[in-house]
Amino acid sequence: MDQVAGHPEGERWTSLPGMMLGLAARNPDAPMIRHWEGGAWRRTLWRDFALAVANVAAGLRARGVSPGDRVLLVMDSRPEFLIADTALMAIGAVTVPTYVTNTVADHAHVLRDSGARAAIAGNARLAERLREAAGDGGLDLLVCLGDAPDTLSWSELAAAPGDLAMLVAEVQHIPEGRLACLIYTSGTGGRPRGVMLPHRAMLANREGVAPVIRRLGIYWKGECYLSFLPLSHAYEHTVGGFLLPSCGLEIVFSRGADRLANEFRDIEPALVTAVPRLFEVLRTRILAGLEKEKPWKRKLFDRALALGLRRLDGPRLNPFERLEDAVLDRLVRNPIRARFGGKLRALVSGGARLDPELSGFFLALGVTVLQGYGQTEAGPVVAVNLPWDNHRRTVGRHVEGVEARIAEDGELLIRGALVMDGYWNDAEATDRTLSVPPGENRPWLHTGDVGSIDGDGRITITDRKKDFIKTLGGDMVSPARIETLLMAEPEIAQAVVAGEGRPGIVALIVAAEGASPDKAVQRINGKLSSLERIRKWKAVDPFTMENGLLTPTMKVKRRAVLEQHAGTVDALYG
Repeated sequence: MDQVAGHPEGERWTSLPGMMLGLAARNPDAPMIRHWEGGAWRRTLWRDFALAVANVAAGLRARGVSPGDRVLLVMDSRPEFLIADTALMAIGAVTVPTYVTNTVADHAHVLRDSGARAAIAGNARLAERLREAAGDGGLDLLVCLGDAPDTLSWSELAAAPGDLAMLVAEVQHIPEGRLACLIYTSGTGGRPRGVMLPHRAMLANREGVAPVIRRLGIYWKGECYLSFLPLSHAYEHTVGGFLLPSCGLEIVFSRGADRLANEFRDIEPALVTAVPRLFEVLRTRILAGLEKEKPWKRKLFDRALALGLRRLDGPRLNPFERLEDAVLDRLVRNPIRARFGGKLRALVSGGARLDPELSGFFLALGVTVLQGYGQTEAGPVVAVNLPWDNHRRTVGRHVEGVEARIAEDGELLIRGALVMDGYWNDAEATDRTLSVPPGENRPWLHTGDVGSIDGDGRITITDRKKDFIKTLGGDMVSPARIETLLMAEPEIAQAVVAGEGRPGIVALIVAAEGASPDKAVQRINGKLSSLERIRKWKAVDPFTMENGLLTPTMKVKRRAVLEQHAGTVDALYG
């Protein structure tokens, strides 16, 4: 495998199936996927993957799936997801990855908006939910991985042998501008919109990130990537589903947050990506375990943390402190690094802003945490910090092939092959989000994020352009800033603040298990200006996917929270 360098000099992939099937032909015996099934880890080799793609592609064609048809994929992260995804793209259909946690109403919206008449479900329960969402019109094709009435089984779909050689030749002619997938945004505010991503956008992400993987020394070196986010999420769909496998990393599908500790040890991943909430959970577990240790061990930990933060932020350590820090590296940091498997090159955070104090905690303890930045509308990778150039208060420099600038109103704009074609069936939203300057032919993507770019090209995101609260006195307050500060406190698990058209800011707080947020709110108020300070707060039940207040990637749905707790907010203002 060491001789593989992505693709031969002069070859240029124009489609995701072309890339994946081409790599399978050159690396047939390399491991591609690992998943848990039947009480053990099961491996899928690149050869197995390619053969399965050819079979499923033939089965889909035989059942009437044609170029341009939209097909929902509703299943947990597993090999069949990537096989179906690649097979659909290979025959010119458009995949619509959709969360398994979606309600019937959510599925109905996606089906209606996308016009999909076919779907592949991961189990009978999901198949029934899709059938209910489709209503009287039904679906022309409903495939189920399990046993379910009135569905086509996955085994039957993949039963007829496909012609792999012919499919390989066919996918070489897919144009890079062909629509590959519709990714529906998670909808922290209004209804999700279908982001139109052509092959070009995701391949541009691959070309932008591959040099980083090479420099990390893990390009086709038999390393693995622990996949924690669902493949229906834009980031995981591109990065975990195509980008990292194409760089030779075996993708290992995690069994869930409660199994991560064992999986880190058993799998020894080189890379892991996660949302900020997971970092909060990991820090809480480390600190909870520390409480059970002897006082002298806690003092060593605190000293290692303090010196590590000094190395990050200054002032510089004196010679004695450097010696002390080296000893603490062996005594404190090595055991912590061992918890992550011993081969970890980086934990990459995306999906939402990672509080610098939270990333600083891990960095000071010797665990490389990198904050990145992206949007579904950009394929989605835009920028990322690097282990050798890690500035945790920024999201790093944009990847190769991306242009970035700050508009007059402070909004971050980006341009490049990674930018979407627009929103499906929503020309008005597309026109608001993509703009083409006079005399140019390439659009700028208006990210909706307010930020800055320093002299070295590092991007800092400060706020969402539309997410400011305007209080009764006319003052503009950033809820994201206050909520980030609150959730960085160990006593607070989740928080949403309110104040639009009101005399000041109040907060809805979900307390961490067994904790009282009183002192945490006092500490945060000490960091805020008088206009931002929390006047009153109320403890509420956790925001979850089950009660509709959390997206599948653990982002809090601010609008839904405020609507559901409108009475509580009114009471706080008395």
